[in-house]
Amino acid sequence: MTIDDACDWGREPDPSDSLRTFGAVVQALREHAGLSRAQFGELVRFSKHTVESVELGRRFPEDAFVERAEEVFGNTGALRRAARFLSRGEPGFAAWFRRWAGLERKAVSLCTYECRLVPGLLQPEGYMRAVFDNSIPLLTDEQLEAQLIARLGRQTMLHERPNVPFSFIVEESVFRKTLGGPEVTRSLFDYVLEHSAPRNVSLQIMPLDAESHACLDGPVQLLETPEGRRFAYSEGQQNGRLIADRKEVSLLQQRYDTLRSQALNPKDSRGLLERMRGEL
Repeated sequence: MTIDDACDWGREPDPSDSLRTFGAVVQALREHAGLSRAQFGELVRFSKHTVESVELGRRFPEDAFVERAEEVFGNTGALRRAARFLSRGEPGFAAWFRRWAGLERKAVSLCTYECRLVPGLLQPEGYMRAVFDNSIPLLTDEQLEAQLIARLGRQTMLHERPNVPFSFIVEESVFRKTLGGPEVTRSLFDYVLEHSAPRNVSLQIMPLDAESHACLDGPVQLLETPEGRRFAYSEGQQNGRLIADRKEVSLLQQRYDTLRSQALNPKDSRGLLERMRGEL
């Protein structure tokens, strides 16, 4: 499988009218059948979070989802025909991020170091809006909503893949910012503490008084594919770079592994966040 092939995995869709309409039809049929999202999810063998994402137009339905939903709703053929008119696209993702977004959807492990903002996978909606509100040039309402939907859709990975280890290392200074104001910051702490609690999610804080730091060159993300390939991603102002060279990826992995030993452990990191939450 080539990198370009891999990038087609699980792409987030354009929040188009066709997706919203399809999702509304699925929801109407589900409710008419008297099924909750969790019950319907068991029948089609997808999580209730995936069902919700499809119904809200945040996720392009997989063929298996359509076929199993047809069986549940009596094989009328309505969903199969409607699915033919669904359109793909990713206006909510920056062009340079789309290839990475495709890879991480199927990754068997994901590591993230951030020194600028809270990682997108751990951002509550209020914090997302504050981030997008600070974009220059300013985003239109439509652009902001597209980015919001794309990021919310990307976050479903944390719920849908409980067997995949997610590791985050974030600078303490990131949490010291009050982006969006005190209420947004308070909700940020609550959200991060909740979503870093599952056993497969590890959050470490790099303290302000750290005397050693292995990732001074900037933020980085690393992942491993089901085939055992490793990739890295580095992002800056108006650009991002997918790194496939094995030697370079290995070097970045060494830096990340060293940084894990330099950061606070997960328990102490949660304690620090709780104290910062109490100071607001």
